[in-house]
Parts: sequence; structure tokens; C-alpha cells
Amino acid sequence: MQRKIEKSSKPKGEKPPKKVLITGAAGFIGHHLLDYLLQKTDWDFVLLDRLDVSGNLDRVRDIPSYEANRHRIQFEWHDLKAPVNDSLAKRLGNPHYILHLAASSHVDRSIEDPMLFAMDNVVGTVNILNFARTCSNLEKFINFSTDEVFGPAPEGHAHKEDEPHRPSNPYSASKSGQEAFGYAFFVTYGLPVVTTHTMNNFGIRQHPEKLLPKTICSVLNGTPMPIFAKLNAKRKLEAVGSRYWINCWNTSSAVHFLLEHGSPGESYNIIGFDEFTNLEIAEKIAKIIGKKLIPKFVDFHAVRPGHDRRYALDGSKIKKMGWKPEIPFDTSLRDTVEWYLEPKNRHWLND
Repeated sequence: MQRKIEKSSKPKGEKPPKKVLITGAAGFIGHHLLDYLLQKTDWDFVLLDRLDVSGNLDRVRDIPSYEANRHRIQFEWHDLKAPVNDSLAKRLGNPHYILHLAASSHVDRSIEDPMLFAMDNVVGTVNILNFARTCSNLEKFINFSTDEVFGPAPEGHAHKEDEPHRPSNPYSASKSGQEAFGYAFFVTYGLPVVTTHTMNNFGIRQHPEKLLPKTICSVLNGTPMPIFAKLNAKRKLEAVGSRYWINCWNTSSAVHFLLEHGSPGESYNIIGFDEFTNLEIAEKIAKIIGKKLIPKFVDFHAVRPGHDRRYALDGSKIKKMGWKPEIPFDTSLRDTVEWYLEPKNRHWLND
């Protein structure tokens, strides 16, 4: 979904704009966060990315706010499995905010290669935290974690920020380690680390393997759409996995809010307050398109060991602080699907 671009208001006086480092800025959530902050602030941005399967500079170039704000954007290539050396540190400068989104995040790939995820998400985080220790201007370090660190949520329960971690797969274990190091650097070195947990972000320019673009392709082509579910011994449907869903614009809004109101050492759940099963989401997409959904139920434990059927976060903490999603779920879902259906955007549905 693309929001209307708003002009940033300059702060009074001669004070220069804040400088922001975004790691993983060419990724799905990262580029939406950049787009949001370009529109809402006068800040300058350094984008750090290694441009692998998740990072794509076409995402950055495709956002309408990019061309008018190129003078505010600097790009640096780096793989955070390696420390930030002196040369790169000089180019990154002395940011006021570090938004750490760089991560490997695909559960299936983590099962195939757990060491890669330990290196990317744990070692990579330690390397950027060590760089942050050298930044004298640093006001906040946002450490992006995930709902999956808590493991599956029983029916009727939503995990709060202070609940114990029970990661079910190498990906979620690596994110738990990332989160632990962030908190340790807050306690040991006094770094202003704020941790976020978010879940099931959706929006435009998402990787085609994800549920929304994959469902759109399936519905358009009239092909069966795999829906992970719990099947009984007779291969009959018992339950479908459910998640809370949030558009990236709303996630970006929450991050902006936490840069001002979040407390170092604290963690915050960012959710959209809308829980749906994967089947319900697929049916909503089909209804927007105006074509039939052909669901194909797949036993998620048989083909995806280590995946959890239900995730749920309690969003009351940040809600009580005064934040709420800017855009309703149904509006953002319709806007997202309709964006993909435009001929000029269809290439984002291709691998």
C-alpha cells in the first residue's frame, strides 16, 4: 500500500537534522520504514545492506518519496557477519538513531542452515552493537525481534513482552539470541537499546514467497493455494494456523512513536490488533480480486518441522502509551492487493 507523500516540517532554529542508520534498509520492512520516515521527518539516512535474497535496492528506488529526497540518503554495502571496520565507521558517521532490521528471517532456510542464522542474527547484531558503542550522539537503538521468540501461543493467550522465550526453530532461537545481546549491551554498556516484537507484516513489494503475493498469484492463475493446517490421522482438517496481521505502514508508525516514547531497556509488542487464520486472509484476498480461491490444505508439521501453528502478541503496553495503527486492517489489505493488481506493479509478483 502506498500512502500520500507529506512534506516534512523543518524544526525551528539552525539545528541540523538527525542522522539515522537503518540496517537491512533494502529489505521489505526496512524500505517501508525509510519511506515513512522520509515523509514524516527531515532526518538524513544511511542505509546499510548486503543486498542478498532479502535486500533489493529496487524497493528503495521504487518508493515515490525517493527521488525528491535522494540528497538525504546515503547507501553503504556491508555484510554484518564482519565487524564494522574503521573505514566503514567513518562513512556511517555518528547517528542519533540506529534501526537494526538486518536479519535472516526464513524459517525453512534456518532449518537447512542453522549456523548461517546464528551468524547473521547473533554475530551480526553484536557487530552493529559494538559500532553503536562508538556513537556519541546515539539516542536510541531499535533492535527488531519477532513474535516467534515466545514460541506457539495457546488458544486464547497472547504473549506479553516479559514472558519467557521458547523458540521452536533455529530462526527464532537466533532472534532470541539477538534480543539477549541487545539487552546485555543496555545493562553492561548503557546503550539505549529498545526491543520490538512484531509479526506478520504485509504490504507492497513483499517477496513473492510470502502469503499475500503468493495468494494473489494463485487466485489470478486459478491454481491451488497451499494453506498450512493441522490434519488428523484421516487427513481431515482440524485447524488452520492463525496470526496477528499488520501493514508495514503501521509498523513504521509504531517505530517512529517508540523513537520518541520508548524507554531504553524495555521491549514493546507491535501488533495490528487483528487476528485471522491464513485461510481467512486468503479468502479476503480472493474476494478483493473477485475470483475463486482454491485452497490446498497441507499438514504443517509434516512439511515444516519447527513451525508453530499460532502466534499471538499482547499489544496493550504500547497501546496504553498512546499508539494505535494509523490505517484499519481491511483498508490496508484492499489497498495492498489493488496495488499488486496494477499492471505496472505486476513484476513484484514474480520470483
